[in-house]
Amino acid sequence: MTDKERFKAIFETQVMRAGAEELLEWLESTDFFEAPASTRFHGTYPGGLVAHSLNVYDQLLFDHSALKYGGQTLAVCALLHDVCKANYYQRDSDGWTVRDALPMGHGEKSVYLVMKFMDLTDEEALAIRWHMGAYDDAFRGGSRALNEAQDKCTLVLALHHADMQATQEEKRREGIL
Repeated sequence: MTDKERFKAIFETQVMRAGAEELLEWLESTDFFEAPASTRFHGTYPGGLVAHSLNVYDQLLFDHSALKYGGQTLAVCALLHDVCKANYYQRDSDGWTVRDALPMGHGEKSVYLVMKFMDLTDEEALAIRWHMGAYDDAFRGGSRALNEAQDKCTLVLALHHADMQATQEEKRREGIL
């Protein structure tokens, strides 16, 4: 089974809410399934983004604090946390460059794009918005909202941790570390 097939199988069996089918159709109309996860940090190959999303999903399933949220929420958060990277990268002679047509931030852009198609719970929105943790520009600029979000919702830290775990494993596999 390809990563795209696995992503779709998880999404179609776990995400049962209005707009999910349209969101998946939109993802297929973008480069989401062919895009890299980043330009140089991890998943710097075609399909790296969907592979990373699946790795985050697998990691999130190991976090006992996250399991209370249920399969749908875990699938939504893990599989969609980086939809902001759809149509975000362009391949050139040096590898990949960013071509951000909608520069509104990382986590907040993913929340915005998902909510164009389907609703998110408050917990899902917080987790996706703050999945970058202390690497988020707003936090580095002095925002205290990350701390407040982590205090209110254990899923915020669980998704961040799953994202970082997946990234570190990908870096090791790719020889980047």
